[in-house]
Amino acid sequence: MSESRPPSVDRLARSLADTGLPHPILVDVARQVITDSHPDDILDNARSLAEMTGRHLLSSVINATGVLLHTNLGRAPWGTTPDPTRYNTLEFDLETGERGSRHDRSPTLLALTCGAEAAIVVNNCASAVLLVLAALTQNKAAVISRGELIEIGGGFRIPEIMAQSGAQLIEIGTTNRTHRSDYSRAIQNNPEATMILKVHRSNYRIEGFTESVQIEELRGLGVPIVADIGSGLLDSTCPWVKGGPPSWLAGEPAARQTLANGADLVMFSGDKLLGGPQAGIIAGKSEFVSSCASHPLARALRPGALILNSLQDLALAYLRRDGDSIPFWRMATLGIESLRDRASKIAPNLAIDMASITGGGTLPGVEIPSVGLRLPGDRRHELRNNTPPIIGRISENMTLLDLRTVHPNDDPLLTSALEQLGVI
Repeated sequence: MSESRPPSVDRLARSLADTGLPHPILVDVARQVITDSHPDDILDNARSLAEMTGRHLLSSVINATGVLLHTNLGRAPWGTTPDPTRYNTLEFDLETGERGSRHDRSPTLLALTCGAEAAIVVNNCASAVLLVLAALTQNKAAVISRGELIEIGGGFRIPEIMAQSGAQLIEIGTTNRTHRSDYSRAIQNNPEATMILKVHRSNYRIEGFTESVQIEELRGLGVPIVADIGSGLLDSTCPWVKGGPPSWLAGEPAARQTLANGADLVMFSGDKLLGGPQAGIIAGKSEFVSSCASHPLARALRPGALILNSLQDLALAYLRRDGDSIPFWRMATLGIESLRDRASKIAPNLAIDMASITGGGTLPGVEIPSVGLRLPGDRRHELRNNTPPIIGRISENMTLLDLRTVHPNDDPLLTSALEQLGVI
């Protein structure tokens, strides 16, 4: 429709009401389009911009990339919320009727799952490292191997986090080889050394002429041993998985075993192998957890009720040994035959064996056998425009859709999208 003059902002905004966006957003869209467009193109451009604005909001997608902990897609697919019409007992003690502690529910349950005396929850694992260093070193020093001065996602580096905590950095060993004697000498020669920090290299590996010191070898050096295991595996025996731990977990450190081997505290992420929301868990001896909980930074780094409630549900699932109710573990342990059966029902002519990865900076180089669909050409843009959007990956000018990371309930939606593309 052509107009000799632009419509009013309000009229244009109201014409877009069927997009479902709030009126103030549509007003901004209308103003931008009226300013930037030729009068003949205003109506079409306004609708296109409104639809694009809606798609830019946080929304759910079908992850067909085969990356189980896809950082750009929120890592572990876990989400529960309390009844939105009611309040909750975040810091209320039902027994006494007085103020309680937010650390008494899900942190206590998480401590139980990994065999710790106590635990505390913060925003993420970087926050956990920051808080532990600040609380335990009290502006003194921590000893760490040069081979563990890693950079994590987003460009955050362990030395920089240590500097922000006020802790001094005592580097020992070399990039590829560190010995127990390096730790012992550093502690003996530095009266400021108040703790040992061990950091798991979860997103890369060093191979060849290497040596590192295990937690159990560091006992008896006179300072607390703190381990950042990163990925968040609770127990290497995986009692929540039928048939025991999958082979691709071999060598991955776990909270329960790390504590049993002599660590005083462990720190790990909530949204990686734990399979829950973004959070950082600090677990271990109660005296050190209490030091963290009473530090001024603890209030700045604490999570809210939604995260704590979600972690409580997750911890209860672990304690029930119900791995199937945790989406990450359900996906990660799916049998290859069940995936082949699903692929044959969706599009047998497109079915192909492939490999999934855990992602999220965990288990570098480890692949999990999977099955998916292979579409000729790059169809990713068209799939992203589907409702709901479908996210795939490209390989050798073929679009791959890995069924391991697609919930079976979404198979009909995937089928419908492929029919619309004309590939089945």
